[in-house]
Amino acid sequence: MLVVVALLAATLTAGCDGSEPSTGREPKPTATATASSTASSPRSSDSAAPTGGPTLDPAHAVDSPGPRTGVVGYPDIVVTSSKSIDAETIAAIQHLDHVQDVLPIALAQVIVQNRALQVAAVDPATYRNYTRLEVAESQDIWDRVARGELAIKKSLVARLPVDDNDFVGLGSTAEAPEVHIGAYAAQAPLIDAVVNDTWIPDLGMTPDNALLIRTGGTAPVTLRKAIEGVLAGKASVQMTDAVARYGIDPNVVQTAVVVGTIADAVGVYRYSVLAGGRIAPDPAWVAEHITTQTVPILGSVTCNKAIFPQLIAALNAVRDQGLADKIHPGEYAGCYNARFIAGSTKLSNHAFGLALDLNVPGNQRGTVGQMDRQVVAIFKSWGFTWGGDWGYTDPMHFEMNRLVEPR
Repeated sequence: MLVVVALLAATLTAGCDGSEPSTGREPKPTATATASSTASSPRSSDSAAPTGGPTLDPAHAVDSPGPRTGVVGYPDIVVTSSKSIDAETIAAIQHLDHVQDVLPIALAQVIVQNRALQVAAVDPATYRNYTRLEVAESQDIWDRVARGELAIKKSLVARLPVDDNDFVGLGSTAEAPEVHIGAYAAQAPLIDAVVNDTWIPDLGMTPDNALLIRTGGTAPVTLRKAIEGVLAGKASVQMTDAVARYGIDPNVVQTAVVVGTIADAVGVYRYSVLAGGRIAPDPAWVAEHITTQTVPILGSVTCNKAIFPQLIAALNAVRDQGLADKIHPGEYAGCYNARFIAGSTKLSNHAFGLALDLNVPGNQRGTVGQMDRQVVAIFKSWGFTWGGDWGYTDPMHFEMNRLVEPR
């Protein structure tokens, strides 16, 4: 549970899970249909693309999808599972009455600067038909995805650590796989960004763990029970009309498949949506992962059990170097916090109990902050990322981004 000192409640409300105003970063100049373009007019649509960039890794290139064919339209239902959905199950869903088509994809949540992005690995030739018509018809977008580049919602870019060559790390560590942003494009519901399926091993994704389903003229909700019956309770079945209204289907238990260096600390994260931006994780997950311990300087804290060895080691190092007074226990704003980032349906590392907020009043979002830089260096050495390094700073925030075993 979130630990908050009552005297600081008003200040702590603006903590790192609060709303995020614009960073003021303007998108880079748009390109024409070819990657070598140097046009400089501002982007006016979600199907624009960044300028060229360095030579891309040929290991992630596949054949061009060629001209688009087939029916275009958003999926009516999205199924997500923690495991690959086998071909027999997919065929059984395909053969249900009123199911028009089914597309298997890989879908995972990638944590980038405390925000969980839904990244899909797809076959660009087939997935494009599940996006908006103007996106599906853009040959340049899908040629770029085929070449190994990333297509992403433009609205998300200002919050990501994009370098001057339009590369972004998909993860929270320096070793996270870097992908070149090739296009800014609206995606299918519940998907923030796509790469081609050669990226599945690099990102640690599970093949075919999600399905995009179209039902034609049939109300999708009438098929929910039949699809859930075929899946035997092993996956979440979401109606995209509910997603359009609420950002997530509030009537279904969600399945978050987290990849990256913290994946083992999270496991499979299932949760239900409550009012007021709150969520209710599976009680079995909470019992297995969340615990309360007494740590140096801060006292009693509630976090993911995986964080404690290196959190204790970091705090011991702070104390041993005579810096204990640089961390203020009365200004600690918690670790485990089962809720969405305010104003969104995005999970943060606080929902997994893998982040903590320190010295809140003097370290508000968008500021340089007053956090002692020696303390920051110690936390980094023990496997934590500091929010003060981010493009839109969050200097109160430290999150575990790799496992470090104290010796």
